[in-house]
Amino acid sequence: QVQLVESGGGLVQAGDSLRLSCAASGRTFSGYAMGWFRQAPGKEREFVAAITWSGGSTFYANSVKGRFTISRDNAKNTVDLQMNSLKPEDTAVYFCAAGLTWVLTAASRYDYWGQGTQVTVSS
Repeated sequence: QVQLVESGGGLVQAGDSLRLSCAASGRTFSGYAMGWFRQAPGKEREFVAAITWSGGSTFYANSVKGRFTISRDNAKNTVDLQMNSLKPEDTAVYFCAAGLTWVLTAASRYDYWGQGTQVTVSS
């Protein structure tokens, strides 16, 4: 079992930055791929970014590529999402997820989820 707790969400203006953090506890964190997903009101949960267990490879949705950066620290059991140049369309609840999977963009492949943190970007 892996427990995930997100933090760092908030209300910002367009163009601002936020850094989300996900703290993991339980089973060996370093063995899991980690992903960030988001869900806006009335929309399905969508992939944002993911990182392999070693941190050697990262993946991004086209909508955030060049603006968001995912990173992990296996010694601290954390995974972060640095979000720059935020846009109103980035407004959503952001979820951290952990999975023993190589299919990093599919929410169904992740085994554990956090409770989510709200990010609101005003125009």
